Amino acid sequence: MSYQSINPNDGNVLKSFEHISNAQLDDALAAAQACFQSWKQMSYADRAVILNRAAALMHAHVDDFARLETLEMGKRIGEARGEVKFSADILAYYAEHAEAFLAPTTLHPAAGEAHMESSPLGVLFCVEPWNFPYYQLARVAGPQLMAGNVLVVKHAGCVPQCAIAFEKLLLDAGAPVGAYTNLVISYEQSDRVIDDPRVKGVALTGSLGAGRSVAARAGQNLKKSTMELGGSDAFIVLEDADMDQVIPWAVWGRMYNCGQTCCAAKRFIVLEEVADAFLAEFTSALEALQPGDPMLETTTHGPLSTEAALLQLLAQVDAAVKGGAKLLLGGKRIDRPGWFMQPTILTDIQPGNPAFRDEFFGPVVSFYRVKTEDEAIALANDSDFGLAGSVWTRDEARGKRVASRVDTGMMFVNNINWTDADLPFGGIKHSGYGRELGNMGIQEFVNKKLVRTGHFPAPV
Repeated sequence: MSYQSINPNDGNVLKSFEHISNAQLDDALAAAQACFQSWKQMSYADRAVILNRAAALMHAHVDDFARLETLEMGKRIGEARGEVKFSADILAYYAEHAEAFLAPTTLHPAAGEAHMESSPLGVLFCVEPWNFPYYQLARVAGPQLMAGNVLVVKHAGCVPQCAIAFEKLLLDAGAPVGAYTNLVISYEQSDRVIDDPRVKGVALTGSLGAGRSVAARAGQNLKKSTMELGGSDAFIVLEDADMDQVIPWAVWGRMYNCGQTCCAAKRFIVLEEVADAFLAEFTSALEALQPGDPMLETTTHGPLSTEAALLQLLAQVDAAVKGGAKLLLGGKRIDRPGWFMQPTILTDIQPGNPAFRDEFFGPVVSFYRVKTEDEAIALANDSDFGLAGSVWTRDEARGKRVASRVDTGMMFVNNINWTDADLPFGGIKHSGYGRELGNMGIQEFVNKKLVRTGHFPAPV
């Protein structure tokens, strides 16, 4: 009974769900494979009708979806509403653009004619995390359903009701049974899915450990995979940055979703000239956050998703301090029901400290002072991860130059605004490979077939 819906605000169990049997799993895969045979033949226009209807249903029931998410993983209600709306927009985006994205591309060989055409691969297995219970699903469902693939999905064990709600959304929108199937399965059963010959590709968003395991299994089966595995994003503040702009973004970048975001600002790298001023204002802003029930609009600091997540963060902070880091703010569990942690700032983190390499998936700031722009870039690049990052300066041209030198999949100049369906999302190094969203996201699981015509004499 590993799928449990527990309210992070008070620790009360809401619902529990048993794993399906292997026989039920086989039935689900058979239904998905059968559905694919007809789904791939549907026109883009017909598939778009279903995706647009799903988007409209999400927009019409924003509060219902958001409330469920807040109850199940603790996201503050305003943030939850924003996620629901963005998820709906992703579905509508691919309904509108998929056909153009996958249109045949004319090539220009020296003789004859040639083109590239796209066709779906088949049943895809998607393993998705809890921190964005709808957005993570929408960003695979939107492009891949419109491409003609069908999905079987293992969502995180702590958000089973959100997983069920998203499956029901697509069924209510008119998707045939088998087009999108939520699987309540164990890790061992996940291996069965990856090994199954009916499954043609694997997409995962999750931890580095999960990525290594699933990517290895997919590789053994010679199946295409994409991996989004988190990050330790740099937030680079140059000496000419506008602090009135920087501080609100610093708070949002670290504390949005209680810091439980792959592309959150995690390592704050600040030029010496402005380090003291930045740190003073940033600390005051974090101290002003008010913990409380995430269902209340007045709450500015919500809980972590699970007690295990809270305990892991506390242990990481303790290890950092034992390793020589200075605890400037927080570092403790908040004395109240639920899984709340104080906003925390660590400074004086040396390369030998585990905090120098680790990802803190919660409200923990790693703060670094540097003397030069080059030193800031070198420190930003001294990371096993490479998902995203940002640079802050009044000189936009300078910001772009710095952005080009940081080794990540995404960089933002004077913002951290990744919430746009048109922008490809993904990273390098231990942050994974492949892209979701934008034109690139729909290309990951389609066959790119070359077709060449012409009359040529056979080689002698």
